[in-house]
Amino acid sequence: METTVFLIVLVAALLHATWNAVVKGGADKHLGMTAVVLGHIPISIVAILFVPLPDFASWPYFLAGMVLHIGYQLFLLNSYRIGDLTQVYPIARGTAPILVALVSVLVLGVTLTTSQLLPVFMIAIGIMSLTLVRQRDGLRNPRAAALAFVTGCFIAGYSLNDGLGAREAGTAVGFYAWLSLVNAVLFAAIMRVMKPGLLTRIPTEGLRAFLFGGPASFAAYALVVWAFTQAPIALVTALRETSIIAALLIGVFFLKERLDLAKVASTVITLTGAILLRFAR
Repeated sequence: METTVFLIVLVAALLHATWNAVVKGGADKHLGMTAVVLGHIPISIVAILFVPLPDFASWPYFLAGMVLHIGYQLFLLNSYRIGDLTQVYPIARGTAPILVALVSVLVLGVTLTTSQLLPVFMIAIGIMSLTLVRQRDGLRNPRAAALAFVTGCFIAGYSLNDGLGAREAGTAVGFYAWLSLVNAVLFAAIMRVMKPGLLTRIPTEGLRAFLFGGPASFAAYALVVWAFTQAPIALVTALRETSIIAALLIGVFFLKERLDLAKVASTVITLTGAILLRFAR
């Protein structure tokens, strides 16, 4: 992976961890997630004004992306509702790189060398090993683990879909800006039905997530979608998931979470995979 792409994906990973920390730090996860998603709207509109329209060939990916992103958001929220946040998240995020790599090689015919596949699996294993940190983990809650796995499937699905769609669109930012805008409107409509009164709380209780989490979330994935057009989707997906390291550090230093040997070991495995990925050929 080229240095520029590698560094941009790392920046995206840091931004991803930042907006997740904003949601995690709030008492109401539905409010935080909705505020972040709606926070995409102003940025999406500004982006649309300055980039070309996506090519018509990308429309099928655009439609599929709407379903996949909504599915991801709803399953993630349900996973958090019944499972421990710090245990469900690694299952979901660790599953995605493996699935993307397998589908890329077995279905899409993408050629990935052993030196590329090894760090992908190392990153995934490092992330998922975080589920063993606590006694009360997602693996011992079958329903939460199942929801987290399905969430990971949605992550893998929208990663592949958006990467292929951005390539067809001819404009990575344009493709994602339109997708993000429509997704925000649909998600707001769903939350209006599922959680009456939630939207009216965003200008007050959800303002921080809207103003800071929204732009961070948009920028994080816009950079990733661009990277999908520059490098194999499987490699970008794996590197993006190193955001869990930044999330862990934010949790320790800002949210006052405990750092133990198990977390350190998981972090070392994930970091080693990321370093190997940089030099993989």
